[in-house]
Amino acid sequence: MNEHLKVLCSLTPCFYIKREDQASIIGGVIEFIKELQQFVQSLESKKQRKSLSPSPGPSPRAPFQLSTPQTENPKELGARCNSPFADVEAKLSGSNVILTTISRRIPAQIVKIINVLEKLSFEILHLNITSMEDTVLYSFVIKIGLECQLSVEELALEAQQSFCSDAVYVNDI
Repeated sequence: MNEHLKVLCSLTPCFYIKREDQASIIGGVIEFIKELQQFVQSLESKKQRKSLSPSPGPSPRAPFQLSTPQTENPKELGARCNSPFADVEAKLSGSNVILTTISRRIPAQIVKIINVLEKLSFEILHLNITSMEDTVLYSFVIKIGLECQLSVEELALEAQQSFCSDAVYVNDI
């Protein structure tokens, strides 16, 4: 049993496991698997949208969709913000915020997100980047600064807007 727990620890990013006891390890692995499942679902959704869409790219004028995710833990507050450019989720986890974004690869996008977070008085504790083909998942664990007055919904929208700040719309030309 202990050997299997060590293997689970080695396969799971360290910020998911808060302590080295069995319950914390298993709980952390469960959270990591849930995040991976969300990533797979998002990739499947994007693949399905891509196969249904006759146009080569998403509609740049589609509105943002903001929704509150269903969480098993009522103490976790969160928000999702989806657009043709990226899917963004922000959720409170204790005294930190977990921010995840899924999008196509965009040059220098990670720098834009980091600049937004720093401008909003967040401190980045951990960043994980996962990519597959032309899709990338950024997962941030961020500490809320004392001077930050943003809700998780506002954070999700701010992060979402970093994806389309340089977008050129056909109607604007």
